[in-house]
Amino acid sequence: MKVFIVIPAYNEEKHIENVLTACQQEGFSDIIVVNDGSDDKTAKIAEQHGVIVVEHMINRGVGAATQTGIEAAKLLGADIVITLDADGQHHPKDISTLLKPLEEEEIDITIGSRFLQNNTIPFLRRLFNVIANILTMLLTGIYLTDSQSGMKGLGKKALEYVHISANGYEFSSEMIREAVYHHLRIKEVPISVLYTKYSLSKGQNLATGMITMFKLIIRSLMR
Repeated sequence: MKVFIVIPAYNEEKHIENVLTACQQEGFSDIIVVNDGSDDKTAKIAEQHGVIVVEHMINRGVGAATQTGIEAAKLLGADIVITLDADGQHHPKDISTLLKPLEEEEIDITIGSRFLQNNTIPFLRRLFNVIANILTMLLTGIYLTDSQSGMKGLGKKALEYVHISANGYEFSSEMIREAVYHHLRIKEVPISVLYTKYSLSKGQNLATGMITMFKLIIRSLMR
């Protein structure tokens, strides 16, 4: 099966090189970086690593960048797509954990859960995740331990049916809703996570967390 790694990136010149190197060291050569309107050297560094770079002229958001990467991978013949963040919080060694059930076609979507093994996760991140999990359950009817994880795997059926319309972080819940609507099989697998001062500044903070929750509530009311 042809596996593509999709990495949405916005102003990630500090860490994109390490992330790409780690992915390549794990044996993955089909990598797509979606440069989401960055005004730094993110695209240039990615190009120097020989990966595919897809450009957004303006910053559209992680959801839009993820969908662009998925569509690009499909055009290039992907059977499986793995998404991960560009800030270094995910460990590319965990990609194989997400891949195995997809390659064996036991599952259509794998979600890397930070909460299925011991990880040091800041309190606010835990709190936002619990609230988002509850809102996602109201939206989709299923409860997951890490509905907002940026590390996911999509198999053939998921690539065919799942489409993301949300531009922001709420895309994670939308993807789950799409999976439930199309009767796709979902499985959470344990992954490691490394939070640094930098990655915490790049992810959801109090403001973006509240915005995401608000958008999830609106989407749940619009079902």
